[in-house]
Amino acid sequence: MSDKAWPTEIRLSPDKRTLTVAFDDGKSFAIPAELLRVRSPSAEVQGHGPGQRQTVPGKREVQILAVEPVGSYAVRLRFDDMHDTGIYPWDLLRDMGERQDALLAEYVAELDAKGMSRERRKR
Repeated sequence: MSDKAWPTEIRLSPDKRTLTVAFDDGKSFAIPAELLRVRSPSAEVQGHGPGQRQTVPGKREVQILAVEPVGSYAVRLRFDDMHDTGIYPWDLLRDMGERQDALLAEYVAELDAKGMSRERRKR
């Protein structure tokens, strides 16, 4: 048996911009959809090797359209920008929940350094 915390509830907020994940050790995290999208574990975002991770701008208002189970170890999130290839294992969701402030600050700094924005580009 694993000693890792196991999710007891996964809930999408009514505005579809926050995923709340509660674990069996009593911890619960409300993770912004923006963070989940820009740090997606997909190859599209993470690349196929070290140093290939992409900075994804314009996702401040992104929404999660669906949360789908993947076996008993993860969920797949479908976003309103049609990104749906990331599979989020429980330990990744836990880590993102615990470190979300630092991860968001790192993301904003990356955007600033590259002259990008969290806002969607106007057409």
